Amino acid sequence: MVAMSAKHVILIVLIALLSPFVPINTKLMVEKYVALFNPSREEVRQFFCTTWQKHTDGSLLTPLEMLASQWMELHPEFQAILSDPSGALEQEFTPEKGITNPFLHLSMHLSISEQISIDQPPGIRQIANALSKKLDSEHEAQHQIMECLGQVLWQAQRDASALDTNTYLESLRKLL
Repeated sequence: MVAMSAKHVILIVLIALLSPFVPINTKLMVEKYVALFNPSREEVRQFFCTTWQKHTDGSLLTPLEMLASQWMELHPEFQAILSDPSGALEQEFTPEKGITNPFLHLSMHLSISEQISIDQPPGIRQIANALSKKLDSEHEAQHQIMECLGQVLWQAQRDASALDTNTYLESLRKLL
């Protein structure tokens, strides 16, 4: 599987923008760039539903869609909502309902996969590998990492500050 980090995507976009041989609608390019890194709730849900549909149809998937579909396969409890795009766009997943938000959950799997693949923050790959070995499951390791990530994200939002990577890594080390 080919993994492409955000840095690689940005580099490709910049090369294309600077090339006199590539006709590009720069307004559209900026809109797509913003959507890629700051998607709306609907865009995230549409991405996962479309990816699931393409996966079940056996259609060609992008590298990101392939990674997402692998995580979707491991979550059969999400597959019914992923198969119903109109329902997925309308449904609310609030803590009061006690239902896991499948789109947040899958997004966190993708985020953690990217963190591990580029070892960012430095050391997370080693911790994730050790935790996967300890638990004999990459999936369960990601779920435990997800809890730590969720906690530091909540703290950053609450404090209106940047994510504290030292706290994040320390909480991950405690899992070992």
